[in-house]
Amino acid sequence: MVMRRFPTILEWDAEDRVWVTYVPSLNHLSTYGETEAEALERTREAITGYLEAAQKEGLSALADAPEPRIVELQVATP
Repeated sequence: MVMRRFPTILEWDAEDRVWVTYVPSLNHLSTYGETEAEALERTREAITGYLEAAQKEGLSALADAPEPRIVELQVATP
C-alpha cells in the first residue's frame, strides 16, 4: 500500500460550531467534525472513499494542478 499526503485546510466554522476540512487536490473534497480530530478522521475516510470510487470508475482522481498554497494578503480596512 502506498501512503500519500494530501494538503488539507482545517478551519473553525463559528456559525455551525464545527471544524471544517477542505482537500483542494481532490476537487475540494470537504467534511466536518465537532472536534479537530473528528474532522480529520472523517477527512481520511472521505479521501479513501473518493480514491476508491475514482479507481472503480476508471477516473483520474488527482488534479494536475500545483499543490495549494496559503498566501497572506494585506488589505486596507475601514
